[in-house]
Amino acid sequence: MKHSRYLLAGALMLAAMTGRAAVADPAFDAELLSIQQAWAKVNYETPAGDPREQAFEQLEKRAEGFVKQHPDRAEALIWEGIIESSHAGAKGGLGALGLAKEARGNLEAALKINPGALDGSAYTSLGTLYYKVPGFPLGFGDHDKARQMLKKALELNPNGIDPNYFYADFLFEQKQYADALKYLERAAKAPPRPGREAADKGRHAEIDALAAKVKAKQG
Repeated sequence: MKHSRYLLAGALMLAAMTGRAAVADPAFDAELLSIQQAWAKVNYETPAGDPREQAFEQLEKRAEGFVKQHPDRAEALIWEGIIESSHAGAKGGLGALGLAKEARGNLEAALKINPGALDGSAYTSLGTLYYKVPGFPLGFGDHDKARQMLKKALELNPNGIDPNYFYADFLFEQKQYADALKYLERAAKAPPRPGREAADKGRHAEIDALAAKVKAKQG
């Protein structure tokens, strides 16, 4: 019994040090899933242009309020960052750089709290920003950082649909077509995410589209 108490105390101390202590919060989990589902609807089902931009603006406000309610939860910060980066992609142009910077700030804050939250999703989203955003002097884009972040995401979630898809997309932009196809195949085989069927459907459509582009480049 004494030995067991020491083991438990050690485990709790380690969890506290790493920021990964599991505390059940059904209300938090329900709102997080609802935001994720709302994002999928905006990203994949809302018409491009003003309707999508306006929908992302509303969702950003909701995510910001979620973070204010739970400032110590990396998951909330990650999703505010994801929504801001998605909004930046929908907006396009130099006007999107401010949104991209806000997204980077939230994702970096999430990493400080818990780098492993949501299977390392902060690394996936940061890596994507680093290769999508223009480099100096216009923006903070950096392909070396992108590769580093995306590889870290894959270490944490090697079978996940998102880290494999975005690393494949990065490799495609680097003209590494054979490697890109390898990671696309992994993304296509990723296990489904309960409650996120719309996001999975949309991502699989993107996987298929990118695979077609890769094969066309390969001749």
